Amino acid sequence: MTATAVEAEPTPSPPPRSGGRARGGERRPWRVSPLILAFVFIPFAIEAVWVFWPALQGFWLSLTRWDGLSAPTFVGLGNFGDMVSDPIFRTALKNTAIWLVLFGGLSVIGGFGMALLLQKERRGVGIYRAALFTPVVFSLVVTALIWRVFYQPDGLIDSVLRGVGLGDFIRPWLADPDTALYAVILPALWRQIGYVMVLYLAGLKAVDPALYEAAKVDGASAWQRTRYVTIPQLKGVNSVVLSVIVIDSLRSFDIVWSMTRGGPYHSSELLSTYMYSTAFQSTQLGYASAIAVVIFILALAVILGYLIRAFREET
Repeated sequence: MTATAVEAEPTPSPPPRSGGRARGGERRPWRVSPLILAFVFIPFAIEAVWVFWPALQGFWLSLTRWDGLSAPTFVGLGNFGDMVSDPIFRTALKNTAIWLVLFGGLSVIGGFGMALLLQKERRGVGIYRAALFTPVVFSLVVTALIWRVFYQPDGLIDSVLRGVGLGDFIRPWLADPDTALYAVILPALWRQIGYVMVLYLAGLKAVDPALYEAAKVDGASAWQRTRYVTIPQLKGVNSVVLSVIVIDSLRSFDIVWSMTRGGPYHSSELLSTYMYSTAFQSTQLGYASAIAVVIFILALAVILGYLIRAFREET
């Protein structure tokens, strides 16, 4: 009996992966799909044309004197030096700081408070959430027109004050330099609180309920649970809220321009409205670009300052 030996065919080795070493130690280059390149570079190109390049031009124009028609004249830091002696700029800077503190602080407090009240799922809670979020759907111009009607003589605000016996406080809210800025902040808050509430509601959904149960077992009160459990767990959301608040505060333009145009007597002037009027009414585009650079630096300083502090606390 003869046995026939069948030699086994050698198993072919799998082809080397892209980026791996081929036979002989040769390293093959990485292959990137053209579709991935398209998804990366096309949006980057659009962003460069519509955002980065105009921003760089804005920085350049801030160093020039330009009326929009003749060639720009390089003046270095002359525009920034003019700001020091510009009383309207100082007023706009002060009002922007007030707007940032009041608008930002009250938006965070109001939005966080509403989120705490409406985070539990119960009957009818969706109606309250929708009612608070509805002003966010309206444009700022529409919001301004609605509140201009409220502030008119014998309007809703005056009627409410008379109804509660505070008729002595009635005044021309948008025409009084002492009240114009704060009268504009109120409708801006009416719109912003609902937006901040939604951000905090999303953050509260991510908090582990076991942490609250453990705090209850330890005898923590509702305030202690909020302070030592809820707030520390919302650090990521706080960063997003701060960025949104600072950016919205410094670029607030629509509602102020629609209600007061920065008046009366520049009492409600913000850096954004002053930049617009300087550029398109006074045709001082170089000086307006310098104001835009100041707005950018303020936003960057506030946001980076908070992020650096939060990073240090975590480490």
